[in-house]
Amino acid sequence: MILDILQFGDPVLRQQCTEVTEFDKELWRLLDDMYETMQKADGIGLAAPQVGVLKRVVVIDVDNGRIELVNPVITSMHGAQYEPEGCLSYSGKRGVVKRPKYVRGRAQNRFGKPVKFRGRELLARAFCHEIDHLNGILYEDKVLEWVEDEEDGVNE
Repeated sequence: MILDILQFGDPVLRQQCTEVTEFDKELWRLLDDMYETMQKADGIGLAAPQVGVLKRVVVIDVDNGRIELVNPVITSMHGAQYEPEGCLSYSGKRGVVKRPKYVRGRAQNRFGKPVKFRGRELLARAFCHEIDHLNGILYEDKVLEWVEDEEDGVNE
């Protein structure tokens, strides 16, 4: 099911998300709906608060396949990259954001099993961007410079 994506200015986007403790069909449906919504919106990442759900859940796909993270935590990061980002909750705006070049972390999968994740470049940016959403942090808080929106832009 396609969910409504909250837009910039909605107070839900500034709230802290709670840890997921129930790994049930409701969570699985949320993950499936979020992924379908993200694909329909031509994004590469979506966090639960963007669809009005204050749970620590994100989905990401940067053309390497579906990644689902429940209760994600970044455990280490290295390097720096300065690239334009967009956001499905901030249509039509892009800004250059400083992010780590490489990140590593831990989370749980849809069944509650511990998983590790790591990513470089675009995937590292997506992890950081979506996990920021879980903490009520929006990319506009980190924008160094706004840039023109482009057709081939990345929406996280």
